Amino acid sequence: MRETREELDELQTLLDASLSRSTSHLRSIINTGSTLTAEQLTQVVTDMCTLALSTVTAKGEPRISGVDGHFLHGKWHFGTARGAAKARHLAARPAVSAAHLRGEDLGVFTHGTVEILNPQDGEPAADWPDLLAYFKSFYGEDFFDWDNDVVYYRLHPQWMTVYAADIAKLTAASRS
Repeated sequence: MRETREELDELQTLLDASLSRSTSHLRSIINTGSTLTAEQLTQVVTDMCTLALSTVTAKGEPRISGVDGHFLHGKWHFGTARGAAKARHLAARPAVSAAHLRGEDLGVFTHGTVEILNPQDGEPAADWPDLLAYFKSFYGEDFFDWDNDVVYYRLHPQWMTVYAADIAKLTAASRS
């Protein structure tokens, strides 16, 4: 777990607020018996998690693609090629939706906006050196030309909810 107590508290507040303002239909599926706490979530979504990421084209058409998601400090982080269509979409329209699904066992659903962590012609995020070290340790130093090939994002969630079919099973698996 990489989250501080403050980050866990912020994530828990977001999870609670998101569920409370969800529709009654969603709350009939996701409730206190079928969701995870912030601490449990950070123990379950470790390493790389495939995200289905939804962006919007200039014509307002939705596009979905897969990205490597890393849940760090209570937020999703992901990258793509600088020349990818999704990079153009995100530069012009930073609102996204993301979902991480593990069959019928786990679903993490997030809506928010992205921040570019390593802009090509701008100042990187203050924590970019630490994040870059993490990504290099995960993918390897030479996997990309880290300065020119990839752009990384942090998703700042305005809404996030988690569905867990069997909380005990998920949390036990994360401890083993």
